[in-house]
Amino acid sequence: MTLADRLRAALLRSSEGPVIEGDDYDRAAGLYLPAAVLVAVTDRPDPGVILTLRQAHLRRHAGQISFPGGRVDPGDADAEQAALREAEEEIGLAPALVEVVGTSDVYRVGTGFSVTPVVGVVPPDLPLSPQESEVAAVFEVPLHFLLADANHLRRETPWEGRVRHFHEILWEDRRIWGATAGMIVNLARRLGPVLA
Repeated sequence: MTLADRLRAALLRSSEGPVIEGDDYDRAAGLYLPAAVLVAVTDRPDPGVILTLRQAHLRRHAGQISFPGGRVDPGDADAEQAALREAEEEIGLAPALVEVVGTSDVYRVGTGFSVTPVVGVVPPDLPLSPQESEVAAVFEVPLHFLLADANHLRRETPWEGRVRHFHEILWEDRRIWGATAGMIVNLARRLGPVLA
């Protein structure tokens, strides 16, 4: 069974734990714009996941680690097309190189987006080229590391007069937290039992 087949089957399963529906704070307006990210899994004996480090000067999520992605534009047919378009714009990943296998649980972020993680398999060691105005670095984290429950640290911090809870994943010198970590935890609850 190929990696794509295994991922496809795992995404169809029920989650092995509660789904995290979004960031741990209320959105006053209650309206969310559709967005999508690409969870690009490299097809190698020890698969990895491609992540980006966002530039420090950006207005939203500055300096954070994220999946390539963004809002669903009016010209996009769906979340899948938006995720593929954004990945090509942000890191130079050609859509033709991505075998889309499915989607994971939608995640709402406090900045007003309802994000659909689109999971796809890509060849390893692609020569990716980050868009310098938005992406400071592109790197790969082993999938088994991201799926391991022991690496999903539960954190809390005071924020706007109350305690905010979130997940954090520490890999080498990188801190993956917030929405990206939440989407990874959701993904792990679907994929972990199958890919462990």
